[in-house]
Amino acid sequence: MRIAMLSYRSKPHCGGQGIYLRHLSRELVALGHEVEVLSGQPYPELDEGVVLTKVPSLDLYRETDPFRVPKLREFRDLIDVEEFATMCVAGFPEPKTFSRRISRILKERAGDFDIAHDNQVLGSGMLDIEGYGLPLITTIHHPITFDRRIDISQTRNPWRKFTLSRWYGFLRMQGRVARQARKVLTPSETSKRDIAKDFGVDPARMQVILLGVDQKFVPPTAPRVPGRIMAMASADAPLKGISTLLEAFAKLRTERDIELVLVTKPQPGGRTEKLIEKLSIGAHVRFAHGLTDEELVELMGSAELACVPSLYEGFSLPTAELMACATPLVVSRAGAIPEVVGPDGLCADMVEPSDVEALRAALAALLDDPERRARMGAAGRARVEELFSWRAVAQQVAEAYQDVIDEFNAERATGPDAAKETD
Repeated sequence: MRIAMLSYRSKPHCGGQGIYLRHLSRELVALGHEVEVLSGQPYPELDEGVVLTKVPSLDLYRETDPFRVPKLREFRDLIDVEEFATMCVAGFPEPKTFSRRISRILKERAGDFDIAHDNQVLGSGMLDIEGYGLPLITTIHHPITFDRRIDISQTRNPWRKFTLSRWYGFLRMQGRVARQARKVLTPSETSKRDIAKDFGVDPARMQVILLGVDQKFVPPTAPRVPGRIMAMASADAPLKGISTLLEAFAKLRTERDIELVLVTKPQPGGRTEKLIEKLSIGAHVRFAHGLTDEELVELMGSAELACVPSLYEGFSLPTAELMACATPLVVSRAGAIPEVVGPDGLCADMVEPSDVEALRAALAALLDDPERRARMGAAGRARVEELFSWRAVAQQVAEAYQDVIDEFNAERATGPDAAKETD
């Protein structure tokens, strides 16, 4: 098959969408398919055999200059004007404007592909694609409605609440597009349930396909660093629960010699840096970012234990990757995390999200029990080997592609009266 994979931002390690894109595209190529990734900034890291077509935006949120004001000469068309204008009124334009650019490209290139795969863009331009004769399949990792609810609930500033509501305004569009999707892939039963509830998508049009873990994530050969705890999460996103971990860590620091390594880059003067200063734990918290794959695996294998304190996850790839490194875990009983670690407690200790004392107690108990840490790490590794393979993911996704192509072609063969109904 000739596959067009569509993703409005795709850099690995700044979100699960980029990781999904990289590994799925690589394994599809390994299965003999042709894959072309069409992506906006930040662009993905792709493996040999995967073609990248850059779909440049104004790149208004680049890491070195977020919310920047572009020069007049940078504006190429009315889509760029809409992108900048939406940012100026506190909205997030990228899903919509990327989808409009993609619609324009695929109108000319639809014949180059057998199927298009929307990687949670869910922009209104995606609704044009099947009109060009190209079937479309959609992946929704989790509905961003959860991010919106948590972000708004954790701010007391009325103006901030208003701007957050504006920022998440794109969700109305995403829900409308999701309801018209021919087929939706999602990585967990939790996400499937929440997509049906929040976006109103028919569960019969959704298919759960677990995510994979790259083979580079392996148990360490060197001894783990005594007292090292680590977490992989966006530091300043309330959804990730880092504030709960920091408070629990601060309590633990009063009774034992430990360090915390956070794989993230915090905003200067943001909520995470302010909380670290308030808790007086700056000398014992380290941030790691810009790591190579090899450095990341080494760091994950160096920790005595890791923590995933999220308030919600649609899957949680970091959880599975840490399990692959045989790193024992304390995780939140939130979203799809219990699906990843399993219900029996062999691979991780689970605590209720936002419960500082429960998290402190669980971390302390595991730090004090090296034999259980070893058993937990081995069980996590075994679970990953059994369930989480990117090759298996690609095989299932390819089968879903074929189902969509066959359905689309059958509809076209029988005429417009048989076309699928949309909202």
